[in-house]
Amino acid sequence: MSPSPILPPFPLTRLRRLRRSEALREMVTETRLTAADLIWPVFVTEIEGADIEIPSMPGVQRVTLDGVRAAAERAARLGIPALCIFPHSAEELRTEGCERAWDPENIGNRAIRAVKETVPELMVMTDIALDPYNANGHDGIVRDGVIVNDETVDCLTRMAMAQVEAGADILGPSDMMDGRIGALRMALERHGHSDVAIMSYAAKFASGFYGPFRDAVGASGRLVGDKKTYQVNPANREEALRCVARDLSEGADMVMVKPGMAYLDICREVRDRFGAPTFAYQVSGEYAMIEGAIRQGWLGREVMLESLLAFRRAGCDGILTYFAPEAAQALA
Repeated sequence: MSPSPILPPFPLTRLRRLRRSEALREMVTETRLTAADLIWPVFVTEIEGADIEIPSMPGVQRVTLDGVRAAAERAARLGIPALCIFPHSAEELRTEGCERAWDPENIGNRAIRAVKETVPELMVMTDIALDPYNANGHDGIVRDGVIVNDETVDCLTRMAMAQVEAGADILGPSDMMDGRIGALRMALERHGHSDVAIMSYAAKFASGFYGPFRDAVGASGRLVGDKKTYQVNPANREEALRCVARDLSEGADMVMVKPGMAYLDICREVRDRFGAPTFAYQVSGEYAMIEGAIRQGWLGREVMLESLLAFRRAGCDGILTYFAPEAAQALA
């Protein structure tokens, strides 16, 4: 923490002096937000006719492979360095064993290849969790009503290797199983992919802000029970920090706090305590609150950038946000 400045008394100190003009305010700005700080999450569907606006996420659409190619081109024009791919798979392909998760031809892997064919220099981040392909809607394998840890980690590792073979640059394990970062890192080393980065969803809370996302990937109606046995209790700060420490010790290159806006205190503490590259996810519910209020006329459009700046001020190196293209355009 920076030391507190020694200030002479008023009128020798007038803090408003440095606010009196646009040029002065710009000169002393402490925190900056640029397009390079953003990752754009994109939902890609393989279902004909499902490339529509998501009702609970106004302004956000599922896209086809052609749509993800267009998104890649748009991101490159705007200076956004990465897309994060989230698959929306056909109902009949969702099984108890989640075998589609590591199929080279699943919609997520096809989307990775589509981005790399269109804009090779654009980074592709993936999501590693079984829920898009799970008949139970959970991030892990379910046995007798229990989400089993070690069997799930084996499946996640197979899923990750298929994503890397498709061209993924950054793996994003969002499942919250114990030991999965170490398993992924060792698998990457064994298979000659030592340069692939892992951004762990290290502090992922069992939050109520994920509802619109589950609508977007088609998991809302399938989820049996809840995810509290593997996601962090929102009341537990120290537990979240232990999760971050564990994932870094197992080989994560970057860590993420999710959700973001309701957990800015965790963002700041993670960055200060560990010093590792720290990201936050402005999740679907947070996006929907802001966009919904703007569309109702209750808030002005400027709150979108204000909300993103808060992540940077809290110490985040980058933000995953559905506002990424709009924010990049505004910042340009």
